[in-house]
Amino acid sequence: MTPSDRSAPEATARDVPTLKTVGQASAAVRSLPDGRRRIVSALKRQGELDAEAIARAVTMTPSGVRQHMAALTRDDLVTFRTEAAGPGRPRYLYRLTDAGDALFPRRYADLTNELLGYLADEDPEMLRRIFERRAERRLADARVRTDGLGLEERVAEIARILDDDGYLADWLRQDDGSYLVREHNCAVLNVALRFGHACGTELQFLRALLPDATVERVAHRVAGQHACAYLITRKP
Repeated sequence: MTPSDRSAPEATARDVPTLKTVGQASAAVRSLPDGRRRIVSALKRQGELDAEAIARAVTMTPSGVRQHMAALTRDDLVTFRTEAAGPGRPRYLYRLTDAGDALFPRRYADLTNELLGYLADEDPEMLRRIFERRAERRLADARVRTDGLGLEERVAEIARILDDDGYLADWLRQDDGSYLVREHNCAVLNVALRFGHACGTELQFLRALLPDATVERVAHRVAGQHACAYLITRKP
């Protein structure tokens, strides 16, 4: 837990400018309560800070900062370490965790689309082969986890693989004995919206892992639906 007001030091304030704007914060950062949002933004801008320095940056009392730290450390967005500062109580230094740092925008999809766009202009065949190689690598990794399993066990494991890949996937057995695998998040949506190869290889991936079943896409985020879904039916 975060150091309390009583145990935490009244550290010497650093020369940190007062934070007036959040800048290009992501939706995740904007969703935080105002005080916490200002604190994580200050830590992102300045790095490791003590409570006194954070208070100066966000125009808040050190006591108020420490109260917010309780929630931020509980949610694994901020961590702290102690530093000996001579006689008396140690100094507490706060910093963002990896999860806290990930709240801020990362424009990987924009960069990926830009680079793939250049490749498509120069060599469309090479672009196709790149997506095929990615599909082959995913398929090889998935087969290690699914070989030797029955159909339902494979469906369950495939859903776990997709979930591990960031697709927020689940599965269910329907009354007629078929299965439905759903992806509530598309980990490559921005790429898929521009390059159809991404969606095509996803369907091929499922069919290759389930040769004893028919696999149909019955919902598609690219078509404007809430999730992608695949209907899996055992072959006679």
